[in-house]
Amino acid sequence: QVQLVESGGGLVQAGGSLRLSCTASGSFFNINAMGWYRQAPGKQRELVARITSGGSTNYADAVKGRFTISRDNAKNTVYLQMNSLKPEDTAVYYCYAELREHPWSSLRQYWGQGTQVTVSS
Repeated sequence: QVQLVESGGGLVQAGGSLRLSCTASGSFFNINAMGWYRQAPGKQRELVARITSGGSTNYADAVKGRFTISRDNAKNTVYLQMNSLKPEDTAVYYCYAELREHPWSSLRQYWGQGTQVTVSS
């Protein structure tokens, strides 16, 4: 069974930084893309950043230039470095991974439990 475990959330003042981590564990063949979504109260879940196994990245416009996504394929871990945080970045951040459980399986998306990021003004 595949599990994604996140860490690194917390409370920070505006202008500060946080680093989120997410590690995939369990039995699977390979991981395609990994990334982060976030959901603020009363809002829909939105993509924050995504990175492929080859290292290609894309970001939401709201975080470009402030957030950096990276991954360690050997550790099945994805990171999100968040700098110059703003109160509007406050949300629950969810890690996800697109992976195949077997060589013949279709890509399937798995989610972490979410970690709270709160930015005070």
